Amino acid sequence: MARGSIQERVNKDGTTSYIAVIAFKDISTGKWRHIWKSAPSIRKAEALKTKLLTEVSKDNYTAPTKLTVEAYLKEWLSGLPGPVAPRTVQLYEYITRIHIVPAFGSRPLTQLRPAQIQSLYSSLLKSGLAPRTVQICHVCIHKALKAAVKTGLLAANPADNVTQVKPERHEIKTLQEKEVNVFLAAAKKTSYYPLFFTYLYTGFRRSELLCVRWCDVDLLGMTLSINRSMEYIHGVVTFKAPKTKASRRLIALTPKNCIVLRELRDARDKTRQELDLPLTTDNDLVFCHEDDGTPMLPDTVTHAWIKLVRRNGYYGVRLHDARHTHASLLLKQGVHPKVVQERLGHSSISTTLDTYSHTIPGMQKAAAVNFDTAMESEVPESNSLDSR
Repeated sequence: MARGSIQERVNKDGTTSYIAVIAFKDISTGKWRHIWKSAPSIRKAEALKTKLLTEVSKDNYTAPTKLTVEAYLKEWLSGLPGPVAPRTVQLYEYITRIHIVPAFGSRPLTQLRPAQIQSLYSSLLKSGLAPRTVQICHVCIHKALKAAVKTGLLAANPADNVTQVKPERHEIKTLQEKEVNVFLAAAKKTSYYPLFFTYLYTGFRRSELLCVRWCDVDLLGMTLSINRSMEYIHGVVTFKAPKTKASRRLIALTPKNCIVLRELRDARDKTRQELDLPLTTDNDLVFCHEDDGTPMLPDTVTHAWIKLVRRNGYYGVRLHDARHTHASLLLKQGVHPKVVQERLGHSSISTTLDTYSHTIPGMQKAAAVNFDTAMESEVPESNSLDSR
């Protein structure tokens, strides 16, 4: 049971101050602890005593600590690996080092206030940082402080009272049918042609396609299965299970895509035969470095794509937009969104519809015209009621 009292104290300058003293028993240790807080008047001391007694009774009191924000974040990040993806940990480490620590890393953790966090977001936006990046900063800070509340280092999460930044939706830039053919004609002169062809004809993610093996490809059955994903962290390539159940999927390949992949394997076997090397096996990667079969690095593939799109005048079309291009063209051709969802590996059809809502208006118009045409084709030559 906590007890409180007020003590009067005469300062050196002759003024009087009051101290709220709280005594309570620590449940974890069984020992009595004391809290002393000073106030300039008896009224404020009484209010402070009431507040502290309430916090102690509800286990909301947090003892002051000299632990800084930087020291706490370092400790928090070191305990993250496990259920959190390594790529996410790497992102949080970067956000912490570049944006959070320079802003208030030296401040004691218990003295961090919502206004300071809000000020950080405002300054980052003014500096030209993308709203999406600022949003990631908020996620990182909020998760870290939530853990501090859970472990008793903070009584409340100051990030709860901060206005979040709403990121602007990235404009999707896709290629049309003619532009896809022009781009692939240019890509044919590079070693990336089979990879970019398959990107545009399947809509796979970069991390999925770069770890496909020949055993995942059935050229006779014209299918390709995705059952793992690539991760590139701190210069090390690893393969892991897909992020979601929907990401693990089997999709149909087009005949042209099968021809491109067959030509790729035949050409690779021919080169290996000439160099007196073992022929391609089913466990080898489909898209890899020709000389030693090692994986292609994700950033290298992205840079190759950027060079090609710029060379052909398609500025602003990202590598991920190959995925958007595939989906948009399918929807434009009247393919059911459920099929598109399955090919892309989205967890729900709502994700597919929300992402490609810009395509829906065109589908609506086409559906209306087709419905009109279908109804007109079924109108009888003479109406039976008129003939009476």
